[in-house]
Amino acid sequence: MREPKKFNPHPFKYHQEIEVTITALSNLGVGIARVPVDSEETGFQSTVPGLSRKPAESVGWVVFVPHTLPGEKVLARIFRNDKSHSQADLVTVIDPSPDRLDPRCPLFGQCGGCQYQHLSYEKQLDWKTRQVEELLQHMAGVTPTVSPAIPSPKQWGYRSKITPHFKRPRDGKIGAIGFLLAGQRSHLVDVPQCPIAMDEINDALPRIREETRANAKAYKKDATLLLRATDGRVETNHRNPITEMVETDNGPVTFHFLAGDFFQNNPFILPAFTGFVAEQASSGGAKFLVDAYCGSGLFSLCLAHRFEKVTGVEVSETAADWARRNAQLNQITNTTFRAASAEAIFEDISFPAAETAVVIDPPRKGCNQEFLDQLFAFSPAKVVYVSCNPATQMRDLKEFLTAGYQLTTVQPFDLFPQTRHLECVIVLEKAP
Repeated sequence: MREPKKFNPHPFKYHQEIEVTITALSNLGVGIARVPVDSEETGFQSTVPGLSRKPAESVGWVVFVPHTLPGEKVLARIFRNDKSHSQADLVTVIDPSPDRLDPRCPLFGQCGGCQYQHLSYEKQLDWKTRQVEELLQHMAGVTPTVSPAIPSPKQWGYRSKITPHFKRPRDGKIGAIGFLLAGQRSHLVDVPQCPIAMDEINDALPRIREETRANAKAYKKDATLLLRATDGRVETNHRNPITEMVETDNGPVTFHFLAGDFFQNNPFILPAFTGFVAEQASSGGAKFLVDAYCGSGLFSLCLAHRFEKVTGVEVSETAADWARRNAQLNQITNTTFRAASAEAIFEDISFPAAETAVVIDPPRKGCNQEFLDQLFAFSPAKVVYVSCNPATQMRDLKEFLTAGYQLTTVQPFDLFPQTRHLECVIVLEKAP
């Protein structure tokens, strides 16, 4: 291939092949190698999170190689040199790790959906736990004990929702229907089956793909399909209501919500996941619960039997309305739900702060400063922070520590086997 016009030739030439030993995995699930280079030539000072800022000959220039595992010796082909590291493609594995497995999906390495199908599940859990430990140390500056990641009861066929994409039709035909090509932001790989999706979804996928292609004239731009498993079938209409049930220590709780709305996509781990949050929020004697970012009421309703009163708060009136309906559906009478503006999340909360626990489960971007300022002004006795993005969670943790909270528990949950993603629950208590 021709060298890109803006390619930086230092410290490696374009498509130079080098043998490297992988020492760790990044939070993106990419193998990390360190290669000695001439620091005078590169002027290298490491800015990679978690690495020392010593000269390059001491710590080694970082090379990222996807689809590799710690301990492996590999041949890698450089395609980009950045200011602090290089990026390479995997050419071949010379010495494989004993933890390496044959991926179950033939598209692994092409499809960007999974990063760990080649790694034993036990080691997936170990690395996810370690990555939380590293984020705590490097982003929050603390070194608490991180409990081992809790595994998913199912490692395959667990996803209750997938959203394949496709580009606008060309010459009246739809091309690939699937997910982003690994390492790309726009190119797609065609995905006829997905082994981490539930059986109902894979059973319906061929028909839905065929119907979509047959109806190509209806699409004038890029589009996304919805396949959501519910009651043994697959729903494709975002606006249709569907049902999910979660077992708790007080019996099952049934949820209705729109198929396109957010709800956790691994139903098999939800009893353990919500049960842990319930135990942490209620321990210590809190009588009242505030569920911020409550959505359709997952935590509010699964935890309600442990508290005298529960208030769920949402910026979306539609989501708050579904939460109210779900409370009625389950005959849960000690909950209220309100839609509040972002500027007044806690304005109408009358619970005494010293007897109140708050559960927060924000989107991937984490909490904004406005929300944190309101939370700290309310000053609850305990906060259980649930996050699908530990990096933004650890960023926010620094704010909690500054506001006088102590970190008491860190528990990762593997809601997303075979991928780099995880959920992490941290528990914070107001210092005396």
